[in-house]
Amino acid sequence: MEARSDLRGTGADKSGIRNPPCTSLTSSGLWSVYELNYTNILTILGSCGLPFRSWSAVNPIPIIAGGPCTCNPEPVADFFDAMVIGDGESVIAEMAEVWLKWKESGKKNREDLLRQWSRIQGVYIPSFFVPGYDENGFQTLSPRFPDYASAKRAAVPDLDKAPFPDAPVVPFGRPVHDRLRLEVARGCTRGCRFCQAGMIYRPVRERSPETLLSLSESALASTGYEDISLLSLSTGDYSCIDFLMSRLMDRCEASHTAISLPSLRAGTLSPELMEQIRKVRKTGFTIAPEAGSQRMRDAINKNITHQDIFDTVRDAFAAGWQVIKLYFMIGMPTETQEDVEAIAELVRDLRKIKGAGRKGKINVSVGTFIPKPHTPFQWFPQISVEEAREKIFRLRDELMKMPGVGFKWQKPEISFLEGLWARGDRRLSALLVNAHEKGCRLDGWSDHFRFDLWQQAIAECGTDAEFFTRRVRDAEEPLPWDHIDTGVTKEFLKTEWEKALTGESTGDCRTGVCNLCGVCDFDTLAPRICDKIPAEKIQKPEAGSRKPEAGSLPLTFQLFYEKRDKARFFGHLEMVSLFVRALRSAGIPLAYSQGFHPMPSLSFGNPLPVGMESLSECFFMKVTGPVRPAEVPALLNARLPEGLRVLNCRIAPAKSARAKAESATYRLRLRDEIFDEKGFACFSRAEKIPVSRTNKKGMTKTLDLKEGLLRLERISPDEIEMELRTEPGKMIRPADAVSALFGISEESLAQARVTKM
Repeated sequence: MEARSDLRGTGADKSGIRNPPCTSLTSSGLWSVYELNYTNILTILGSCGLPFRSWSAVNPIPIIAGGPCTCNPEPVADFFDAMVIGDGESVIAEMAEVWLKWKESGKKNREDLLRQWSRIQGVYIPSFFVPGYDENGFQTLSPRFPDYASAKRAAVPDLDKAPFPDAPVVPFGRPVHDRLRLEVARGCTRGCRFCQAGMIYRPVRERSPETLLSLSESALASTGYEDISLLSLSTGDYSCIDFLMSRLMDRCEASHTAISLPSLRAGTLSPELMEQIRKVRKTGFTIAPEAGSQRMRDAINKNITHQDIFDTVRDAFAAGWQVIKLYFMIGMPTETQEDVEAIAELVRDLRKIKGAGRKGKINVSVGTFIPKPHTPFQWFPQISVEEAREKIFRLRDELMKMPGVGFKWQKPEISFLEGLWARGDRRLSALLVNAHEKGCRLDGWSDHFRFDLWQQAIAECGTDAEFFTRRVRDAEEPLPWDHIDTGVTKEFLKTEWEKALTGESTGDCRTGVCNLCGVCDFDTLAPRICDKIPAEKIQKPEAGSRKPEAGSLPLTFQLFYEKRDKARFFGHLEMVSLFVRALRSAGIPLAYSQGFHPMPSLSFGNPLPVGMESLSECFFMKVTGPVRPAEVPALLNARLPEGLRVLNCRIAPAKSARAKAESATYRLRLRDEIFDEKGFACFSRAEKIPVSRTNKKGMTKTLDLKEGLLRLERISPDEIEMELRTEPGKMIRPADAVSALFGISEESLAQARVTKM
């Protein structure tokens, strides 16, 4: 079982891969892909005017893929020139070096470049393998070169020596994973039989706490993030987790930086660790029992008991968490109806825990299991969409009867497609092109998912989907991914398959004997476990403690800034976030609110509409430590994006002495039109000019433009200046005023340049 203390953007797919990466393209032409985003590959290639299937004269760079999906690259092998299998830190650097030398040599033979790349461990060249199909429909690959018959996974033996970004790029917008992410370890020793990540990232390799503390210090200073997420497949197994958390909290509690541990297992989540997590604020809390019955958990080698789950939930409610999320899978090998019913029984038992009553809530999430390549379950079939739907809805009907229980599930149709692409071969490339041409995009997002279009494409291409998803595969038949060597031997996977059928467990090689999976050579590659820190060096948290703010009474500063050029397209919340991160990165000691989620004490005026510039805006902030107002502009401007610039900072006057502007002046310049004289005449002659506005709630309000518009002046044929009241209830937007006077269309107004003077 894994307990994750941060829900935002986290989650597990049905294979056990946590946080599968979305499709992305870098400037080097490198993709990281996830099965349900395969159509996005073609979308990006098409948008760039590049051919789908070959590296040609119109494509100046080779297209490269990476990420966990490359452990079965065949369904998309036709679209890539090279794929990185395994850890990419050193592989990408080697590939880049070869590419640069090849370009400098002036050679035009692209196969020569691919041949050089194929000699780098961790690089797969799809065009160097020719597919064939026997009478049973099984794909076999014939290598074109006798010295390149398989692609072996690359593995970084020592993470402390591997590069890690200590100044990561911070996006202006708000992405899903909007926090500092520190990888504390790679690989897992638990051996869950459903988990692809637990197999393909072996062996476990931990970063030292000294390295992690150094990275966190420099990364927080460069980014201004308010959240740190400690990542690994099972963060609670990290040998120095208690020491690391106590040392991080020494720094993070005073700066109000929250720490989340997205993957914790029962037995590793102590009350002391929970208290450390909640010192700044309680993040979300997710527990993944995976199965409801002990028999099923034994079959998948989860190696946890009902009591482990019960104790973890009890401790979480006792520590103050009010919402617990439970994650389960249906359709796993050997599953019976009793195993499915046991999920509801387990939830019913957990509802009886003290603290899970009137305020406590349990959210249950269910997904359909997908037997992924390179796992002991790779030979098992995936259950049908109909069977998955029946089991999910039966669970829904049972769980929704329980007070305080929420229920969510992933569409079985999405799981079906993920299984098809995870377990398919090169024949699926035609299906991908067909589905893309029908309009399939962003299939991993349920609001964009069009199963009807996929069904049409499958029928038109004659794809036998059940051949890839519903068959029990023979242990001796060729698999589409046999030529990808992850290090884990087929013999080990077969042994684990047999153990699953009998419910026999396999121990944790971190604490027990080697399980002979085949990954380690115990020379260059072996488990790397940090030495445990003595208990006396670990700070014991005090319940409910909080370090006092630095300094004494907070001072209030007033900052004046301009928002121009490209910065005018920042929304108000995005802009506030940029300022907060710049202030934190600059080390300015902000005052914070109290309560569940402490927030920095900043106060902005009326938000500017997106697209509007301003020559001078202001906001107020409270600081708790020594900082000179004159130093603030330079500190912030070095950390703010182009177009957002602090002009001045001063100690704010008392609230009673702060002048409130009764009007604001705007300049508006049209792009392709001019202002008609009739509009100026109308403003001069009319006694009343009604302007109607409809708010977000659909309520319409009518104002008098003659009362709200104090001054109107022509600057040039395409530019005017106007002064508008800012009093509540009388304020009219510049665009509404121009539309009412001059009849300018919404399209033209959207292209106009509006500047608040």
